[in-house]
Amino acid sequence: MKTKILVVDDDPDIVITLRDRLESLGYDTITAHDGLRALELIEQDNPNLVLLDLEMPKLSGLGVLKQLSRHRQNGQDLPVIVMTAHGSIAAAVEAMKEGAYDFLTKPFEVDHLSIVIRKAVERESLSRHVACLRSEVETRYATIVGTSQKMSAVMEAAQRAANSDASVLLLGESGTGKELFARSIHQWSPRRAMPFVVINCVALTDTLLENELFGHEKGAFTGADRLQKGKVEMADGGTVFLDEIGDMPLALQAKLLRVLQDHEFTRVGGTRLVKVNIRVITATNKDLKQAIKAGQFREDLYFRLNVVGLTLPPLRERPEDIPALADFFLTRHRQEAKRPAMSLSDEAITVMTRYAWPGNIRELENAIARAVVLSPHAVIQPELLALSLQETPTGSAEQASYLNLPYHASMEQHSRVLILRALQHEKGNQTKAAERLQLQRTYLARLIKQKNLPGDPLAS
Repeated sequence: MKTKILVVDDDPDIVITLRDRLESLGYDTITAHDGLRALELIEQDNPNLVLLDLEMPKLSGLGVLKQLSRHRQNGQDLPVIVMTAHGSIAAAVEAMKEGAYDFLTKPFEVDHLSIVIRKAVERESLSRHVACLRSEVETRYATIVGTSQKMSAVMEAAQRAANSDASVLLLGESGTGKELFARSIHQWSPRRAMPFVVINCVALTDTLLENELFGHEKGAFTGADRLQKGKVEMADGGTVFLDEIGDMPLALQAKLLRVLQDHEFTRVGGTRLVKVNIRVITATNKDLKQAIKAGQFREDLYFRLNVVGLTLPPLRERPEDIPALADFFLTRHRQEAKRPAMSLSDEAITVMTRYAWPGNIRELENAIARAVVLSPHAVIQPELLALSLQETPTGSAEQASYLNLPYHASMEQHSRVLILRALQHEKGNQTKAAERLQLQRTYLARLIKQKNLPGDPLAS
């Protein structure tokens, strides 16, 4: 598809000359002789670039630029190159302030014209590409699926919190969608046009994490041959999402607390204070109150982070959302795999709603992705989901399906089975169940509460 350029000038000879030159360079052209007509053509024909004279009847080039600035505020960035005479450089500078990409002084050389236009077209193409990628990212991450009562309550609270700059602490088991919620809060907030930066606090060593967060000065350490900004500084004006905040080292917790309190920090190896304006969202699947008691997490930082605390429910507590989630992931992975229309059989949906999903939404997506790849037919049968359906001793919907799971998810599911089996054997007596498991009674009670288990599995 050819690049379309709108030429706007009240001099017919200049319009004809420019049109001929541009078409010889391989561009499509449309023309206008005044500013009002130019605005009409921009609306109707959606050109990729505008060559705009400043001195025109009805509406000047500067007036056109001021009108176009409204389109830029709505995310439509149309590059404009203004044309002016030698004696009107001041007017060209004023046009640049109003958003013009560049200016040309009349008369101009063909080669110079070609270079300026090519750069402007490349910029416009890059801008569209970035907008496309941003749209894809927002589509992938900013879709929260779920209409259950528990999810609706969390979403409503998250949307209210998004309108403020209050710190948000997201709690919940691994795989419940905490990063998705963080991205959604950012998209719902006034900061949506600014960066959203993700930092995993458990993926790096203490030293690397500090450098990742705050950057370093030139000469801070061997190999630091230039200043490098950290992600906190790069997110200025936007949102920083700190995942696995419960694993952040104590020394860095103190530095993060200063950022939250004073909105400033120093880079590694530096003394100069760097000011930032950021919104902080954090997430963890750990019990931070227990970490505070153990001296592993600062209490003052906890209160700074937990201005708005949201707990995401595990998938087993909202089985009514499973069919919609499964259909959402089926559509995504079918399209990525370039498969024709596919669906889940009634038996597959029944199996999924009975399964406990210890890995939560992440496990559900992986099961659907695997089934899409392996299914020879358009209708996915339950065996392709590879879910173990051995029931727990309680005969409830909880399933002992931990053998093929990652280590932590497997241990979590296995501990649930052991506790339920002990409670059943002791007819719901928690004291005797604790003795059987060689646990303290109070610790068993806390485990039952944390894992949302029935205190008496035999009760009707």
